[in-house]
Amino acid sequence: MAPINDVTDFSVENGIGILSLDSPPVNALSSAVRTGLLEGIQAAEADASVRAVVLICRGRTFIAGADITEFGGAAKGASLSAVQDAIENSSKPVVAAIHGTALGGGLEVALCCHYRVAVPSARCGLPEVNLGLLPGAGGTQRLPRIVGVEKALEMVTGGQHVPAPTCLELGLVDELASEDDLQASAIAFAEGVLAEGRPLRKVRESDDKLEASRGKPEIFEKFRAGIARRTRGFLAPEYNVRCIEAAVNSESFEAGLAVEQDLFRKLLTGPQSLAQRHVFFAERQIWKLPDVPRETPTIEVQKVGIIGAGTMGGGIAMNFANVGLPVTLVETSQEALDRGLGVIRANYERTASRGRITAEDVEARTGLITGTLAMEDLGDVDLVIEAVFESMPLKKEIFARLDGIAKPGAILASNTSALDINEIAQSTERPEAVIGLHFFSPANVMKLVEVVRGEATSDAVIATSMGLSKRIGKNAALVGVCPGFVGNRILAARQAQANRLVMEGAMPWDVDRVLFDFGLPMGPFAMSDLAGLDIGWNKAESRGETVRDVLCEMDRRGQKTSAGYYDYDAHRKASPSPVVEKVIREFAARGGNSARAMSDEEILERCVYPMINEGVKILDEGMAIRASDVDVIWISGYGWPVYRGGPMFYAEQVGLERVLARLQELQKEYGDAFAPAPLLEKMVAEGSSFRDLGF
Repeated sequence: MAPINDVTDFSVENGIGILSLDSPPVNALSSAVRTGLLEGIQAAEADASVRAVVLICRGRTFIAGADITEFGGAAKGASLSAVQDAIENSSKPVVAAIHGTALGGGLEVALCCHYRVAVPSARCGLPEVNLGLLPGAGGTQRLPRIVGVEKALEMVTGGQHVPAPTCLELGLVDELASEDDLQASAIAFAEGVLAEGRPLRKVRESDDKLEASRGKPEIFEKFRAGIARRTRGFLAPEYNVRCIEAAVNSESFEAGLAVEQDLFRKLLTGPQSLAQRHVFFAERQIWKLPDVPRETPTIEVQKVGIIGAGTMGGGIAMNFANVGLPVTLVETSQEALDRGLGVIRANYERTASRGRITAEDVEARTGLITGTLAMEDLGDVDLVIEAVFESMPLKKEIFARLDGIAKPGAILASNTSALDINEIAQSTERPEAVIGLHFFSPANVMKLVEVVRGEATSDAVIATSMGLSKRIGKNAALVGVCPGFVGNRILAARQAQANRLVMEGAMPWDVDRVLFDFGLPMGPFAMSDLAGLDIGWNKAESRGETVRDVLCEMDRRGQKTSAGYYDYDAHRKASPSPVVEKVIREFAARGGNSARAMSDEEILERCVYPMINEGVKILDEGMAIRASDVDVIWISGYGWPVYRGGPMFYAEQVGLERVLARLQELQKEYGDAFAPAPLLEKMVAEGSSFRDLGF
C-alpha cells in the first residue's frame, strides 16, 4: 500500500483501487481523515489503471461519525463537502465497504458513493439528533431519496442505528457482504458493477421517493404529532423534520441543502447542542477515577444475591439476569417472594409483547432468578445487594448476618438512597468489602447507579462495582458518603424551597408547571403523588405538622387513592384541587404567611439555584469527583433535560456571577437557606470555571 498520510493508504488490485482508512478508535472524520479521503479519490482519478474504487476502513468500524472535538474550532484540512463532491463526481465507480457502524458523517460519506455493501452485522444511521444537531453534509437530503420520507423522518429524529439487513430492504445498501472478508466481497461487487456496465448512481439525482410525498403536508403534521411527547423541548428533532420537508418541497437538491446547512449552523452555535455535547463527553468522563488506578484488579462476579424482592430488589435482579448472570433473590415470606417473582415475569412479558425481547428471552431471564427464604443460600455469591426498607437498624442487622454467611472476597452492597455506608460497614468484620450501589426506581429502567464508597471500601471493590454497572448498561457515578449522597441531597434542597413556595402563595401546580416547562418530566408535587404521599409517613405518629401530614390524614395519598396534591379522574388525569388549595391557605395562615403573587422566574430560580448551590458544596466537600458527574447523576437519575446539560453546566450557562448575586438577594430576604457556598463565591471572585478548578 502507498500511504497518503498517517491515516489513509491507496493501493491497486487488478484495476480496483483500495482506499483504506485507519484512524483509531472509530475512524472519525478528523481533518487528517478528510484530507486523506480527498487525496485518495484524486489519486484514483489520476491513475489510468484504476477502473473502480473501494472505500474500506480498518479497525472495528467504518466511519462512525464526525470528530466532534473539532466542532467550534478553526477549519483545517479538506472540507467534508469537498470530499463528498470528489466521491460523487468521480468518473469511476466508488463502492463503500461498511462494517461496524456508518454513522452521521460516515453515512453521509457512504451516501455519496455510487454503491454500498455491508456485512450483516453492520449498522447505519444519522444520530446527530442525540447531540442536538442534524446531518450537516446533505444527509437529510440524500436519505429520503433512498429510504423514503417516512423512514427518513424516523431515522433522523430517533437517531436509530439500522441493522444492515434492514438497510438492504430499504435500499440503503446494495448488497450484504461476507463477514469474513469484506474487502474481497467489495472488490467482487465493484467488478460486477464494471462487468454489467452499471451507471454511476448519484443519490442526489434520485427524486422518485420524494414525489410520493409532495403536496402532502399531512405526512409531516402527523409525524410531528407522533413524536411531540418524546421530543418535548428539543429543537433538533423539529429542525431535522424541516430539513426533510425541504428535501420534498424544494425546487432542487441545492436549495434543500441550503436549508439543511442554515439550520445546522443555528443548532451548532446554539445552547442546546452545546449542552448535549457536554453530556456526551460527561457520560464518558464519569468512568475515569483519578484515585483508583486503571490497573486495579477486579473481583470476578459470576453470581449475584439480592435481599428483598420488592420493587427495587426485583428491578435490580432483572439488570443482572439481562446480561446472563444468575441471581439468588431472598425474601422473608413465600407470599412476598411469589409476588416479587410474579412482577419480574410480568415486566419481561410486557417487554416481549412490545417486540423488544423474545418469548425465549423471557424464559431464559426468569430462569436465571431463583427465589429463596433462606439468607444462608447467599453463601456462594460474589456480590450481595441489600434492597430492603430504609431503616438503619434493619440494614445493620442484615449486614451483621451477611458477615457470617458471605464467602471471603464477596462484595457486600447496600441499595440505600441516603443512609451512612460507613455505619453499615461497621456491622461487619470486612468494611473494605462494603459499598453502596444506589439504583434508581424503577431499577430495571433507570440508567443511573450512584456507587457510594465508604471510608474503608477497597479500590478493588470500587473498580468492580463501576465495571459491573457498565456491564449492566448503567451510568455509574462514584460518590462519597453524606446524607442523600449527591442526587437526593440536591433534590432535598429543591424540595425545601418548593414546600416554602406553597406557603408563600404559589400552588403545587404552579411550581410543577414551571419545572415541567423548564424540561423536567414532572414537578415535585406531581412526583409525590405518583410515588405516594404516605411513603415514610406514620399514621400513629402524625400530628398534622405539614401539609403532607394533613393530606395523608385526609386519605389523600396520591394517585393510588385518586387524590393527593391533585385530584385524579378514572384515567389518572390530574387537575388542581380546591381542597388542597384550601388546606394550604389555612396552613399558611396559621404560620403567619400571607399569600402573594409570584412570577414563574422567581419560582424557577428559587427551586433551581439552591440545587446549584448544593452541587457546589458537594464538589467542595469531595462528595463528587467532577461537576459533570453531578450533571450525569441528575440527567440519568432525575430527568434533568439533556438540552440544558445538567445543573452545574446550566449554572455556567446562566453565569455563576448571576447565580451568586441572586442567592445573595434571596439570603437577605429569606435567610441562610440561601447562603452561597464559599466555593461559589471564590469562583466568581476569581472568574474561574469548574474545569479550571479540576471539577
